[in-house]
Amino acid sequence: MKRKFLSLFLLLAVWTVAKAERLLVQTPHTSLVIEVSNKTQSRYVYYGPRLDERDVPHLLSAGGRTYIYPAFGTDIVRSSAFAMEHADGSLATELQYVSNETRDEGTSSVTTIHLKDKVYPVFVDVCYRAYKDVDVIETWTEITHEEKRTVTLTQFASARIPLRYDDIWISHLYGAWGNECRLVEEKLNPGRLVISNAAPIRNAQCEHPEVMFSLHGKPTEQTGDVIGAVLCYNGSYKLSVEMLNANHLYFTAGINEEYSAYHLRKGERFVTPPLALTYSQEGKGGVSRTFHRWGRNYKLCHGNQLRDVLLNSWEGVYLDIKQPEMAQMMQDIADMGGELFVMDDGWFGRKYRRDVDNAALGDWIVDERKLPDGIEGLVRTAKEKKVKFGIWIEPEMANKASELYDQHPDWILNAPNRPLAMGRGGTQLVLDLTNPKVQDFVFGIVDNLLTRYPEIAYIKWDANMSIQSHGSNYLSKEDQSHLFIAYEQGLRKVCERIRAKYPDVVMQDCASGGARVNWGMLPYFDEFWTSDNTDAFQRIYMQWGTSHFFPAIAMASHISASPNHQTHRTLPLKYRIDVAMSGRLGMELQPRAMTEEERTQCRKAIADYKQIRPVVQLGDLYRLVSPYENKNFASLMYVSEAKDQAVFYWWKLRTFVDERMPRIRLQGLDPTRLYKLRELNRIDKRAMMLEGKVFTGAYLMQRGIDMPGSHDIDNRTDWASRVLYLEAQ
Repeated sequence: MKRKFLSLFLLLAVWTVAKAERLLVQTPHTSLVIEVSNKTQSRYVYYGPRLDERDVPHLLSAGGRTYIYPAFGTDIVRSSAFAMEHADGSLATELQYVSNETRDEGTSSVTTIHLKDKVYPVFVDVCYRAYKDVDVIETWTEITHEEKRTVTLTQFASARIPLRYDDIWISHLYGAWGNECRLVEEKLNPGRLVISNAAPIRNAQCEHPEVMFSLHGKPTEQTGDVIGAVLCYNGSYKLSVEMLNANHLYFTAGINEEYSAYHLRKGERFVTPPLALTYSQEGKGGVSRTFHRWGRNYKLCHGNQLRDVLLNSWEGVYLDIKQPEMAQMMQDIADMGGELFVMDDGWFGRKYRRDVDNAALGDWIVDERKLPDGIEGLVRTAKEKKVKFGIWIEPEMANKASELYDQHPDWILNAPNRPLAMGRGGTQLVLDLTNPKVQDFVFGIVDNLLTRYPEIAYIKWDANMSIQSHGSNYLSKEDQSHLFIAYEQGLRKVCERIRAKYPDVVMQDCASGGARVNWGMLPYFDEFWTSDNTDAFQRIYMQWGTSHFFPAIAMASHISASPNHQTHRTLPLKYRIDVAMSGRLGMELQPRAMTEEERTQCRKAIADYKQIRPVVQLGDLYRLVSPYENKNFASLMYVSEAKDQAVFYWWKLRTFVDERMPRIRLQGLDPTRLYKLRELNRIDKRAMMLEGKVFTGAYLMQRGIDMPGSHDIDNRTDWASRVLYLEAQ
């Protein structure tokens, strides 16, 4: 009898093994291998450099708890990805493999693994999109059920990824207003690291839903194995890294479940935001270049369309909008070679006037005291000056002092039975985008402007407040925990409607500067305002961090006045130009206050930028020397895809007596080609020794070049910067 049972067990074991399958998800240079088997949990086997399919069967079997989507309640581990309360109150879920399928979607393929709970009719699809021309795999989940009553989702990560532990370092971003996107790199130690945000609308003000993992020691730019991970979501998020033992780390990313328990109705589908992954053996730089290419090709709106050089009115006049000044600024930017003028805050209001920042948000009616000829007059003037026209709006917000609030106080987000929580100006409020009527109103703001004035080429969309009081008049009392998720969904619906009707208008994603820099918003926007802080010196650090995950074409970087309006630092115009030219070049000042010499300098810089614009905005980034390394300078460069052009940037950060700037080795060039060097924005009496010289790419990358630590000018300062254009001969 024992022998009979043993034989049956062996037969079952053989049958189970025979049913095991290894799924191969591949991009041009990476592979992801997942092991699936009937009635067991699916496991990750491999993620890394691309495999030969013949090697896949010989990979070591998945071990430990490397489940692709571990659920809470049965085989309990410390870091589950999914948890729920079933209709009968049970908290236990166990997801088993059912089947898989792969479908082709043009430039990508989507593999779906269907999972089901052992006992309950709860279904989870774990999806993987692999791009055929860029090394990115996106993963997300889709959750449904057929239980008799509503269930409650209490954890719903997009993914949980195991990492083999071997001196892993993490690179991520942090900051605050005026100091966004600062880079921090740290070694991961036993325990748990959490990067989270519970403030939807402005989810990148302090931390960011993007990370890099350097797998074998301290991060470097050009060498080493690095995994990059980007959560594409403009809502409340949580990323966590947990070291369970000496061998494995577990990385979990998705919507922050805190305060957001979701009541899922029968037949409803809950879709989590995609987590985009890439793997590079070329250090952090390789990860950045991949994300930049993926972003331009598949995420960023108009990602391969060159951006205009613009003048924004904000730091020039602030709220003191007047028709003659707007016309004068249009003429000024046109005279300097610019292509676009953007009128910022202060142009609207009727009953309540927008003379300071405490009134009129929500009342998008032209203030005829300031603009007697209305927007029609501005559009006409822009056409005469041969520049495009853009305008600022803040459509998700209202002021208590507004006609909108007078008419619709129920459209405001605020906890019931509590005083209004108000932000900027002491009167700012957030509109309830969970409400379809509010969604229609917000869409109508853009729709009315672009229908009446189709000449508007650019919209600056701002958001100067987060949800500060948790409560919706639209959501039921049972679903108040849906607020954060429903707000993001409502905003996305509005953006989708705008893009469907107005696919060509250029829009900037702004939120008190860089509080909304994330890949969840950028499919609807062409660029972002990196920071309200326009100080060129501090921008070097912020733009350096930003460049880890976002391309230069999306990074608005403006020449501003000196002393700077935020830091009061005095910087030479050349230094301010050289920093701004490393992103999407613009201006943020009052041209009327400039000298003719400064205007001439900017005119030359804009002309030079137009020449290098394709390389900067569409080229590959190589970060050469980090400002965070305390080497007294920072340097980076962009290289065209064909490697026939490059632009090199160098900024001095500190001055000491008896110092020598270290030599810089260039990157990304063709070692066999010859490159001629020419300095842009030159102010020195005599040209650099490199000027007009021709070098091989190998020489420039192996030996490098030296930069003089000061400028040969009459009125020297302790600041110095250089921009070099390299052209293949």
